[in-house]
Amino acid sequence: MELHSVEELMDLLYACRGVRDTRGPARTPVDLHEHALRTAALLRRSRPADKELQVTGLVHPIGQLLRPGDPAGQAAHAADAVRLLLGQRVSRLIRRHPWLGGSAEDDLASLRQAAEESRGAGFDAGVLEDWRTVLELVAERHSTLRTVD
Repeated sequence: MELHSVEELMDLLYACRGVRDTRGPARTPVDLHEHALRTAALLRRSRPADKELQVTGLVHPIGQLLRPGDPAGQAAHAADAVRLLLGQRVSRLIRRHPWLGGSAEDDLASLRQAAEESRGAGFDAGVLEDWRTVLELVAERHSTLRTVD
């Protein structure tokens, strides 16, 4: 499945509401929708200029909707789904999810830290609609780059 619009992506992100994930540290169940919002919000605080990194934190859980019951293939499927819409960097970072291991790459370390912190965070991360403009910005930027290439 390839996503062709921000609207399609938003629909998938809304569908994450109520879907529980227990694969994180200590198997603490989290709502994918809330986890995505908190991860993106934490990345916005720590890396405010890096919209692609923030978007990666926001959209990474869609693999669990696209490939339920296939934990090994979820990240790759999500990465493939967003590549044309959000670009190669976002796709590559999602593909590397769950961002574990000894990678020294700064982006992966930031994503891992935000994802882990968001599991225990009890703050209001806003609503998904707050992210529409950022998603549109990243999609437009990528679309412009594709046209130039």
